Amino acid sequence: MSKVSESSADPTLDMSEGRFHQLLGPEPDPAFLSASELESGWGRRWGAQDEVGRLRVAMLRRPSTILEQVAELGEAAWSPELGAYLDPDRRWYWAGHALPDLNLLNEQFDQLVATLRAEDVEVVMAPQLPDHSKAVFTRDPLITVPGGAVIGRLAARMRRGEEQSITQTVAAAGMPVLATITGLGLVEGGSFVKVRPHLAFFGTSVRCNAEGHRQLAAILLEQGIEVKRFQMPGYQIHLDLCMAMIDDDLAVVNSRIAPYDLLVELGELGIETVEVAPEEDWACNLLTLDRRRVLFPAHLPRTAELLSTKHGVEIVPVEYREMNKNGGGIHCSTMELQRDW
Repeated sequence: MSKVSESSADPTLDMSEGRFHQLLGPEPDPAFLSASELESGWGRRWGAQDEVGRLRVAMLRRPSTILEQVAELGEAAWSPELGAYLDPDRRWYWAGHALPDLNLLNEQFDQLVATLRAEDVEVVMAPQLPDHSKAVFTRDPLITVPGGAVIGRLAARMRRGEEQSITQTVAAAGMPVLATITGLGLVEGGSFVKVRPHLAFFGTSVRCNAEGHRQLAAILLEQGIEVKRFQMPGYQIHLDLCMAMIDDDLAVVNSRIAPYDLLVELGELGIETVEVAPEEDWACNLLTLDRRRVLFPAHLPRTAELLSTKHGVEIVPVEYREMNKNGGGIHCSTMELQRDW
């Protein structure tokens, strides 16, 4: 009986000269960022090329139950020097002498979620973290650009660990994770602003360092995005406290705390700036739903009226003042996972 050859016994080897692989690929085109590739491979056109396109998907996280300790400790946690309540283990702080109204805090958070859904924005909820008082601020552990997310690295020890749960959340939603900040880099999303499809601003500060900028700039260079660095003054931590894009050619700014070079750059780009009203320092911490339509803190009426009457901005007011005492606002508490681009 004649021996059957190895090639005839295994039909897959009949294409040993590569015809099988020629038939099935590779197919580098169309590129990763093309609509057809993202939609077929990742379910939708994830990410955002700016801060003003129609918002489709936002990520939020319910306030941590650890804030109950503020009320429990009361005056024992009060620091006159800081003008705030401070956890002895440095896991939380609460600004001002009024103890947190936890019912109001959660009611206002629920109203923020309900308002987003009423605006036809899909809400992705990250899991609540019981030991992270600042985890409600989903803006900070990542940035989003066309095609996906870059996971940052948070500066404060009290916030370390948020990055992992945020990575798991966006991945579970189906969003590509493009890169992660590593080494000694510090990058927080509240200090990153997409100003043009190919230009972003990054504010270095006590929370975001030069090494973080170096890594982020190298990552986004591959996406065709330049990242310009601005140094925040003093102990100001994030750009979203001093500027917000509300249209391609319109931004609201707080020049009292904004880097001067940033204000100059906005002018050179042809972006008109609107100054927040005096004593309304949280007015930049808004969320743009679409061009000249914004989710805005209801307790800041003077800036809202200025934007509405002078610049044709549609204001969607949301009560969110209680969260300010925890160190953040509407923009801090929301991260766009998808905008039209």
